[in-house]
Amino acid sequence: QVQLVESGGGLVQAGGSLRLSCAASGRTFSRYTMGWFRQAPGKEREFVAAISWSVGITYYADSGKGRFTISRDNAKNTVYLQMNSLKPEDTAVYYCAARNSVHSDSPGGYSYWGQGTQVTVSS
Repeated sequence: QVQLVESGGGLVQAGGSLRLSCAASGRTFSRYTMGWFRQAPGKEREFVAAISWSVGITYYADSGKGRFTISRDNAKNTVYLQMNSLKPEDTAVYYCAARNSVHSDSPGGYSYWGQGTQVTVSS
């Protein structure tokens, strides 16, 4: 099992920035993918960004392209999501997730999940 803990959420004005962190502990894998998903009230959980851990290949949903950047710190077993130019529609609970395979943009493809961190963007 892998334990994931998100942090860094908060309240920010439109146009502002936040950096989310996800610290992984417990069992890890040599080749796996870590990703960020988000879920707004009344909506389905949706893919935001992902990174292949060993090689650093990144993937982004159209919603965050040009504004969001996913990165990793191998020594800390931590993945980050830098969010710039935030919009009110970015308001959601953001979840960190992991899978021991190649990237998938489907929430069902991920085996491990954190408890989420709230991001609220005001207009």
